[in-house]
Amino acid sequence: MFDINIAIRVETSADYPITENVVKAAFADVEISDKKEHELVARIRRSDAFVPEFSMVAVDNDRNEIVGHILLSKITIANDVQSTPSLALAPLSVLPEYQLKGIGSLLMREVLHRAKETGFSSVIVLGHPGYYPKFGFKPASHWGIKAPFEVSDDVFMALELEGNALDGVTGVVRYSRAFFE
Repeated sequence: MFDINIAIRVETSADYPITENVVKAAFADVEISDKKEHELVARIRRSDAFVPEFSMVAVDNDRNEIVGHILLSKITIANDVQSTPSLALAPLSVLPEYQLKGIGSLLMREVLHRAKETGFSSVIVLGHPGYYPKFGFKPASHWGIKAPFEVSDDVFMALELEGNALDGVTGVVRYSRAFFE
């Protein structure tokens, strides 16, 4: 799939400026981007929703260079009678020259594995409807889960990390304040 030597590891605080540049570059030419995803990453890191072991980087070992990043942060899915913990995937970033080489998939599989191993049972994403379903994401509306803002059904998706983890879970996703600052 790719001819480069990639390692996936947990991001360190020393990586932060580099990672933010990767995120900024990854979204620079994305039409639907507000070009501020790197600022969102910085805000999430400062929030109580931040889970350091779910902030991961892809490193090109041959160049000793960070070329990708993924971040999961804590959210809840809430209605009038229940609040269910979950995770938000935002953002997934790969440097443009490294895109379409499987690096995003490596990051995705590793962070989802870690989330499941840590006891989380679901992940929510606002993302490309042609990309995320290959990892098992489905429209969140399938479970009666809604975004806290107006968004097309096909781009607001959920993934069960455990079988039937979202059965009986309905409501609105509550993101940390970092998403709205």
